[in-house]
Amino acid sequence: MTPRQRRMMADYNKIKENFTGSKYVKVEPIYGNPPEKYRVTFNLKGLCIENGKIVERHQHIAEITLTNEYPREKPKCNLLTPIWHPNFGSYICIGDHWAAGESLSDVIVQIGDMIQYKEYNPKSPLNAQAARWSVENKNLFPLSNIDIMNPAPEEDDIEIVFNDTPSTNNAKQSDDFDDIDIKFN
Repeated sequence: MTPRQRRMMADYNKIKENFTGSKYVKVEPIYGNPPEKYRVTFNLKGLCIENGKIVERHQHIAEITLTNEYPREKPKCNLLTPIWHPNFGSYICIGDHWAAGESLSDVIVQIGDMIQYKEYNPKSPLNAQAARWSVENKNLFPLSNIDIMNPAPEEDDIEIVFNDTPSTNNAKQSDDFDDIDIKFN
């Protein structure tokens, strides 16, 4: 196995570890063994233009291709769904400076952060109109603040269970809530 293939296999294993079961990110290898091309579906709040108006969009699909020069060169990233963002155009600008030590999981997180407007650079735009708009509306950002690697549980994911088991302590019952379990689903 070549060093490039070992790196791609390590990226693939890390992606499985980081995103399997995520409700915010679904990563599908679509070509190669180890994978050289991925389709990534982000279930995150972003923006797009519909009928001339900026509206929320909650699903975004990207393709990430690892070139023959990967990891010396950054992956090619394209968004297949419409988006209103300064750093998305005919490709996704994942930065001017690429370090071979960055993992593919890092790139996926970065794209997710960009979709949510946690990250954007209006000074180096691929979409000048979106850049101008983002400067004028920076008070709206971030659109959401989901950490796709370590998402905080949502209210629906928390279950509070009151234990009906009588206390084995013969002392006076206290109100210190020792009989409550909080479970994260």
